[in-house]
Amino acid sequence: MTMADTRPVQLPPERTGEANVALERVRGYLTEHKDLALVRVTVEDGSAEPLSLPREAVELLATLLAHLGAGRGVSIVPQHAELTTQQAADLLNVSRPFLIGLLKAGEIEYRTVGTHRRILAASLLDYKRQDDANRRAAADELTQLDEEAGLL
Repeated sequence: MTMADTRPVQLPPERTGEANVALERVRGYLTEHKDLALVRVTVEDGSAEPLSLPREAVELLATLLAHLGAGRGVSIVPQHAELTTQQAADLLNVSRPFLIGLLKAGEIEYRTVGTHRRILAASLLDYKRQDDANRRAAADELTQLDEEAGLL
């Protein structure tokens, strides 16, 4: 397994506009060419040879540009990458001790390497999706109870 570099990339505020302009061009191209599996990109390096990229990579680029254009930092972590407990805690935006409690409770799969815990990014994302779904369900239930009680 590979260890992940989870350091986020963030644009300085004066460059977010560049990301937004690029995002609009990429989205426009993808909308106009819905049936293309490969997207041809011209690289300004002096060669006339266009670069062909898989559509999925360009769609990921659009998502990346959207976050950078909104001023948010972005990290790309392969699903098979292994994270340290600190990296996993940072991605979940929780403390490391809280994350270790989740690991001990069996909420997130992990393995040990010597005395260290390693968490697959895929396992962490599975936990996050399930936790988000549970939170939404709880919020929906509270809203329904409020409506029944006439509070909304």
